[in-house]
Amino acid sequence: MVNGPEPIHGPRPAEPRPGAGPDAQGRVLVLGGAGYVGRHVCAAFAARGHEVVVVGRRPPEEPMPYRCVTLDVAGTDTRTLAGLLDSERPDTVVNAIGSIWGRTDAQMWSATAVPTLRLLDALTLMSATPRLVHLGSVLEYGPVPPGTSIGGGATPRPDTAYGRSKLAASEAVLRGTRDGLVEGVVLRVSNVSGPGTPRISLLGQVAERLLMTAGTGTEAVVELSRLRAHRDYVDVRDVAAAVVAAACAPASAEPVGIGRGEAVPVRELVDLFIEASGIPARVVERPAPGREFGGREDWLRVDIAPARTLLGWEPRRSLKESVSDCWQEMARAHRFRTTPSNRSGG
Repeated sequence: MVNGPEPIHGPRPAEPRPGAGPDAQGRVLVLGGAGYVGRHVCAAFAARGHEVVVVGRRPPEEPMPYRCVTLDVAGTDTRTLAGLLDSERPDTVVNAIGSIWGRTDAQMWSATAVPTLRLLDALTLMSATPRLVHLGSVLEYGPVPPGTSIGGGATPRPDTAYGRSKLAASEAVLRGTRDGLVEGVVLRVSNVSGPGTPRISLLGQVAERLLMTAGTGTEAVVELSRLRAHRDYVDVRDVAAAVVAAACAPASAEPVGIGRGEAVPVRELVDLFIEASGIPARVVERPAPGREFGGREDWLRVDIAPARTLLGWEPRRSLKESVSDCWQEMARAHRFRTTPSNRSGG
């Protein structure tokens, strides 16, 4: 049985450290900083002159130009965790801890909700209050009526294990901020595109099929489940810019949606990606096993007006630019993996 969120406890922390915020060039701890979004968040803070520290359960798989600390947030007791965080003296803590799809409710809770709950408890015991920027997900809202824009005032009704665990984590941060226990900002992020997109993602799957025929002169056949959804895609670098903005914005007990404010047909996203590749391809859509052609329309569009007002942020990159940069990086990575010297380990 999956338990509900643990209560936040502990004494009220001290006042924020003077000079905190992204313009102070202070220290930023990025939990989950070796992940897809986390890497861009680290780069965005570093570009502003911050000292960045990456925190993760395992060392990064690829080298990073920052100090990396191996720490299991969920598996460390609260007082020890508070002491470890305090020793780093961060001005900002970014919680970019996430998880992958395909887990049970209990597994997703342990991977996504528990680290946030443990972190919140530890923050209340620290000697000074760092700003906490928590990356939530628009999937916390669950199904959205077609034609509408989703925002902080909507009632969340998540229908996936991921959405439920992310909602519990976000609500705990919002509750702690409302009660004055932490200085938090929750960003509910929409679908993310751009360089570094994971290979298990939709665009990663398309890229794999395209790269199989690259240079052969033959047409690639890209087989996918039926692409009926309309989603709000935002570039990962714009998400990172929103995190930096949230680090110095006022704390908020209301979540802030981060997207492009547009619902784009997913088929259009795939077509833009194939166009960017320059590889002749034919898309074949297959109905998902056990599902009929009817059913509700899968729709998502984020209301980004609060992000403009509260963060002074808005997306800068077009979807075409985002998927083009995504393709360029995937193609470079593929060439690196397939060169003889790299295949032989030389």
